[in-house]
Amino acid sequence: MELNLAGKAALITGGSRGIGRAIAEELAAEGCNLVLVSRNAADLRATSEAIAGRFKVRVLIEALDLADGSKVVAVARNHPAVDILVNNAGAIPGGALADVDEARWRAAWDLKVMGTINMTRAYYPLMKARGGGTIINIIGNAALMRDPDYICGVTGNAGLTAFTESIGSVSLRDNIRVNGVSPGLTATDRVVTLLSARAEKQLGEAGRWRELIGLVPGGRLGEPSEIAAMVALLASPRSNITSGAVITMDAGVSSRSG
Repeated sequence: MELNLAGKAALITGGSRGIGRAIAEELAAEGCNLVLVSRNAADLRATSEAIAGRFKVRVLIEALDLADGSKVVAVARNHPAVDILVNNAGAIPGGALADVDEARWRAAWDLKVMGTINMTRAYYPLMKARGGGTIINIIGNAALMRDPDYICGVTGNAGLTAFTESIGSVSLRDNIRVNGVSPGLTATDRVVTLLSARAEKQLGEAGRWRELIGLVPGGRLGEPSEIAAMVALLASPRSNITSGAVITMDAGVSSRSG
């Protein structure tokens, strides 16, 4: 399927590893020039060099922490001409209400929740002035699962889901599409760490985390490349009528739990 993305400029937060890197690779394969934002400069350099060498596109990097709102302003000032914004940065800790203190809760939300909101606030008017664009928020199916042992993520993801649906319900007036993708368990280092902690709590041994995957129809984790393919489709003119949607990609787990 021709997605007609060649020559577009895409900015991806959390773009150096995991789902963010897979999205960067997918969009580069479609001919997009990239701006990758992450806190880890070494990972950013390695990722940018690998992508630029493989796909022959321009890859710029910004090593900074989007939990600091002033850094968001700096990114928008340095890279105003963005057609596709992918808000992917953020890692919310697992744990029940008693396990996550205020400092950890606020730190997680400053990056993922406020980072997504601030990046959208910064780029929405820039896109409007340029004639349009698309914003895609990577959220997570915790918003639907309501897992009390991931309470910080449940609450943050539910807020981002509502934020995405609300902004996206009117954004086409400005020729801007705002959508979200909510992955379930996906094969990233962070998910393996969370599963290990859950396995230690429930099964008594962190190394038995793979047994928890039996809860997923199909018996496997999602692949970052599968999430990336959906992002590319949503970013493309093939999805011109799609806005205010949050696509859940979790093998039906959240539907089954309902």
